[in-house]
Amino acid sequence: MNFAKLLALVQKPARYLGNELNAVKKPWEKNLVKIAFCFPDLYEVGMSHLGLRILYETVNRRDDALLERVFAPAEDMEKLLREKGYFLFSLENKKPLWEFDLVGFTLQYELSYSNILNMLELGGVEIFAEKRRGWPLVMAGGPGAFNPEPLADFIDFFVLGEGEEVVAEIIEVVKEAKVKGWERNDTLLALAQIPGVYVPKFYRVSYDEAGRLTEFMPLKKDLPVKFTKRIAQGFLSGYSLPSPIVPYLDIVHNRAMVEIMRGCSRGCRFCQAGMIYRPVREKTPELVLAEAEKIMEKTGYEEISLASLSSGDYPYIREVAKKLLDKYQEAGVNISLPSLRIDTFAVDLASELQRVRKATLTFAPEAGTQRMRDIINKGVTEEDLINTVKAAFKAGWQAIKLYFMIGLPYETDEDVAGIIHLAQKVADIGVKEGRVPRGRLKVTVSVSNFVPKPHTPFQWLGIISAEEIKRRQGILEKLAKKDRRLSLKMHDYRTSLLEAALSRADRRIGRVIYRAHKLGAKFDGWQEYFNYELWQKAFLEEGFDLEAYARRSFSLDDRLPWEPFAGGISQRFLKKEYRDAMAGKNTADCREGKCTGCGVCPALEISPVLTGGRKVSEIFA
Repeated sequence: MNFAKLLALVQKPARYLGNELNAVKKPWEKNLVKIAFCFPDLYEVGMSHLGLRILYETVNRRDDALLERVFAPAEDMEKLLREKGYFLFSLENKKPLWEFDLVGFTLQYELSYSNILNMLELGGVEIFAEKRRGWPLVMAGGPGAFNPEPLADFIDFFVLGEGEEVVAEIIEVVKEAKVKGWERNDTLLALAQIPGVYVPKFYRVSYDEAGRLTEFMPLKKDLPVKFTKRIAQGFLSGYSLPSPIVPYLDIVHNRAMVEIMRGCSRGCRFCQAGMIYRPVREKTPELVLAEAEKIMEKTGYEEISLASLSSGDYPYIREVAKKLLDKYQEAGVNISLPSLRIDTFAVDLASELQRVRKATLTFAPEAGTQRMRDIINKGVTEEDLINTVKAAFKAGWQAIKLYFMIGLPYETDEDVAGIIHLAQKVADIGVKEGRVPRGRLKVTVSVSNFVPKPHTPFQWLGIISAEEIKRRQGILEKLAKKDRRLSLKMHDYRTSLLEAALSRADRRIGRVIYRAHKLGAKFDGWQEYFNYELWQKAFLEEGFDLEAYARRSFSLDDRLPWEPFAGGISQRFLKKEYRDAMAGKNTADCREGKCTGCGVCPALEISPVLTGGRKVSEIFA
């Protein structure tokens, strides 16, 4: 392969170049275990992923293994690869996928599944797991692994949970298999003994016509019928990233990322991440500051993101942010908090964060009425929002962005209209309290379509119909166009329907994904490439109706296709939350002292790790 000539023919050669600052290129022959970390999207998206940064550092520290990056090629590069007969290659040693021992995919988004098949094909790896012989083994992890079944035909083994420690156990098995010359099946059986690892070929799975799970039977002795997830026990002592890669081109999140905690205990009933990443584990502020300093020394980034699912819940967020601002302000470094809740937001903190540059404030009420916010257990009130935006406008902000959903369970037209009414109240405050000139005031209303997810209290429910989504969107459009202060943005109902179908799919849908791949599906998360009619055809040709499949509901007594992969969350807890949602009853955050009985802590033999309660003066003396 003439690499230089190839790069000269594509629009963004830096996507494939490698050799960025802090990239690690290890000798190919000297490392026994070779892993390709495949992100099924463009370089700009994949390089923004914190999990990739962590595993890259973790594996490449070892002297017996290497991990190299592979991203989905853009359309121009794919065309060249196919025309010239080249294989999809890694960035570091420019090796094709088929030369690796392990080819791993991260499952961040269901609409990337078609890219996985395309990358395997381009990399010279057989798409169907049952047809593969020898190396490589194909593995997958990430949130999508908590319902692995739609990809079971293509993935040799899945890993549930956090990867920093289990990857070491996987490497040890692969090392032994290569040294001793094990057969492929023996290697997979050894991997299946690792807690949190699921090998689909060792299980017989059956469903009835309604898609209910009727059989989940291990075909080998001593294999689990329920899977708990892996928790990285060393997270709290620091999986620091002293040398994250600095890309050549701008990426989606081009900044230093420092994890301040994992997990969330708020219990929003629509949120899968809040369920599958439990329990909460907070890093000490000393460790957070030390990691930030190491990263900045090695990168020179202009922004530090204090990352978590709910950064405002971190007990020392003010002090840590102020300390970092004081240290890096003169260098023009901005500090960002990607996930602040309305009820934990403080304008003085936000003002501190905007010392370097003032950005749009973003809040997620999620629903337009208190009735709906109680149903989804959001735990914030209209008063919380009004008081917060009032203070923000007074402090000088002129732009507010609000996130909502439509199609939530038990939603009425009044709830839908409440979205615009609430946004108008925010705009009124901007004019009245914030002294914002009418022409400069901007309230963006971003409305997505609710997609039910596995392992949440709404997992038994289907998505609402396409016609109903369009009707409710029409209500929003009619109300919003009367108010020029509002900018309404809504999501395409078709991508939501496909996401709903794939997120709660069973193993039978693997053949639909393959059919869609053969029809040309790829980059389905990108509006310019998404082809809904293609997916409809793929479903129909395999005996399913896409919308009907996405809309199917289950009773609370049904066995769900993803039930064995709950990772520790109790079905009893989820059923209780489902019933409480119907009653509009809130469940308190377990941080407040009372265990909510979600089941994760006893299942994993772990407890939440909270750092609050220490005297700030002792920490930040």
